[in-house]
Amino acid sequence: MPHPTTSPGARPTVPAVPAPASPGDDALSVARGPAPRANATTGTLALFEDWARRTPDAPAVIDGALTWTYRQIDDAADEAAAALRDRVGAGDLVGVCLDRSAALVVTAVAIARLGAVYLPLGPRPGERRVDAVTEDLDVACLIGAPAVLPARHRAAEHVSLPLPDGGVNAAEAVVAAFAPSRSGALRAPREAFYAVLTSGSTGRPKAVVVAEPALGALLDWYRAETGLAPGDRQSLLIGVAFDPHLLELWAGLTSGAALVPAPDDVRWDTGALTSWWREAAVSVAVAATPMVEPLLEQPWPHGLVLRHLVVGGDRMRRRPGTDVTATVHNAYGPAEATVVTTTYAMRAADAGAEGPGAPPIGAPVPGVTVVVTGPDGRPVARGEEGELRIGGNGLALGYMDSGLTAHRFTAPAPGVDLPGVDRLYRTGDRVRMRRDGMLEFLGRLDNQVKIGGVRIEPAEVEAALEKDPAVLGAVVTAPRSPDGAVRLVAYVRLAPGASASGQALLTAVRAWLPEQAVPSAVRVVGAFPLDANGKVDRAGLTREAAAPDADVPDGATPGERIVLDAVRDLLARPTTVLTDDFTTIGGTSIVAARLLAVIEQQSGVRLRAPEFLRQPDLRAVAALVDRRREAA
Repeated sequence: MPHPTTSPGARPTVPAVPAPASPGDDALSVARGPAPRANATTGTLALFEDWARRTPDAPAVIDGALTWTYRQIDDAADEAAAALRDRVGAGDLVGVCLDRSAALVVTAVAIARLGAVYLPLGPRPGERRVDAVTEDLDVACLIGAPAVLPARHRAAEHVSLPLPDGGVNAAEAVVAAFAPSRSGALRAPREAFYAVLTSGSTGRPKAVVVAEPALGALLDWYRAETGLAPGDRQSLLIGVAFDPHLLELWAGLTSGAALVPAPDDVRWDTGALTSWWREAAVSVAVAATPMVEPLLEQPWPHGLVLRHLVVGGDRMRRRPGTDVTATVHNAYGPAEATVVTTTYAMRAADAGAEGPGAPPIGAPVPGVTVVVTGPDGRPVARGEEGELRIGGNGLALGYMDSGLTAHRFTAPAPGVDLPGVDRLYRTGDRVRMRRDGMLEFLGRLDNQVKIGGVRIEPAEVEAALEKDPAVLGAVVTAPRSPDGAVRLVAYVRLAPGASASGQALLTAVRAWLPEQAVPSAVRVVGAFPLDANGKVDRAGLTREAAAPDADVPDGATPGERIVLDAVRDLLARPTTVLTDDFTTIGGTSIVAARLLAVIEQQSGVRLRAPEFLRQPDLRAVAALVDRRREAA
């Protein structure tokens, strides 16, 4: 069994500057990570099974007062695999509708043991979204509690699964639901290990498929970089439908460490998150950038044993201060390149070394080659802007749709010599490579945006809205608030004679979209504004959506002003009133975390996520703030 190359707490030895891809490339925007270790792609499942044999009584999952050992997870996975073996085989897609829990861990191991393909959909997938996925893809079965499955699978044949039933996010009575596949549905390549959904411009999600060696190489880097080993506790915090979930789950299982599933409320409240890290003694964690940045704006919490914090999914705008006791890794990577492509490690001792401003996204991980290209696909000089293209052994197999794969995964431009690289993924991201080889993220080349760490095509949201027969057309904008956060605001034109409120359309579209893609507001308009070229003036709509609404009720209390202004700003929804319910008008866990931070900053009152979510409307939240202010 290979051991991590560094002991827990030790600083790994990594090249200070990425190596050029070939002689003479040091003047061009081309860099490659270190060569992977010889055993870097050792089978992921085999590494887990080795720990189960060597340390059977070591904790594999710790969920509050409950603990499951490596032996118990291994045995439970055998039972689950046995229950599915007659119906699920190598290369079959298995959609998983479970939350972070021991049951999810057992399910992931069981699917790997069957040679099937793990497709995480999250614990509350939109019914119509899942219907669309199972129409397009040949999904052998869906696994989850019957109540969360779409109607077609609720009515299908069920096989009960003997999964662990305890823990903060545990589901009741989990089944595998088998519904007939549609003729012509796409099958996963047989060598696929997992698949994840990404946003698609047609209104239907795209499925990216990844082979085990790509994930194995990344896990080897992660174990070496963090020193993750027996005795450590790796958080299970990322939303299950988001691909970094695969990194944290298998990192724990392949290192002999314990996975610690996070309660859902810690994703709404940065104070609750740090308290949970402390109480659960989490030593290594992966988290979304919007969840971590508020922590970097205030003094670092005391009493944490957190040693490494890998952060990604959105642009990081702040560096850790001198009081931060964990190494913070700014990680970048699309699902098409297996979770992480480049990283930049930041330690307290280095604070201020590069001055203020956003940190770079860093240098490529082992086995990965990055190229910054011009429109012709050729590398630009270092210091020039261009599109980031990724090659090497970290690439996904592609999309389930071969046509999409051919469009986005292309051969290097003629005459460009990239040793060991026969294809490059076009990210659509605009970057710059510094003289030292570090990459700086500058934005998107297309209209795609990131919301809460998840890439969203506005066109997909528009297509989802236009599925309603009352909607003649939809335009989705992505206004940015003063602090840099991005939200979606939709404008719709109704069909002649149709009647529908923006709120009703917002409620309906939730069934089609993941949480991060649901607009914060839907506004009904008589016509779309046009620019000088006769096209829809999206820039004008974006400016309008971002404009603050200063209309606060006469006689509003300080708490009402703080809460109303903050919600309007964070949701880019100037029509918000005090009688609105936060979640009904588009509030998500990421927005709630930022809202609670703003309230604390402006009022001195710290609300916890559970009490915030219990309030019936924003007026009740404001009243709570006012009472706490008066008491203080």
